[in-house]
Amino acid sequence: MMSAYEQMHELGWAHSIEIWQDGTLSGGLYGLGIGRAFFGESMFSVTSNASKIALLVLSQMLDAGKLELVDCQMVSQHLTSLGAGVIPRENFVARLKSACNPCEPLTGWPESPIRCSDLLRE
Repeated sequence: MMSAYEQMHELGWAHSIEIWQDGTLSGGLYGLGIGRAFFGESMFSVTSNASKIALLVLSQMLDAGKLELVDCQMVSQHLTSLGAGVIPRENFVARLKSACNPCEPLTGWPESPIRCSDLLRE
């Protein structure tokens, strides 16, 4: 699985949002970006709320129009507390068709690290 994701990353399809604190990885998430859709594979936190900051990055990409859809795959109390919701399959399929067309790697990622304090000001 790791080598597959490394290959997909090299090809521009797999992405991670990493939250670092004092030089230590404290949380984040990773998944696939296709067109204007992000498909979350996994998220983690070593430090409380670190994965929430990673989700904030995706939320701001949605607000800026860089993303049309974030697929969390599974509904959970954690995700719904952050604003995620379930949409009917028919709507989901229609949104997938729109967000993944054209079928190309997601672009528009920041060129350099973003300070958490800057994320929270936006």
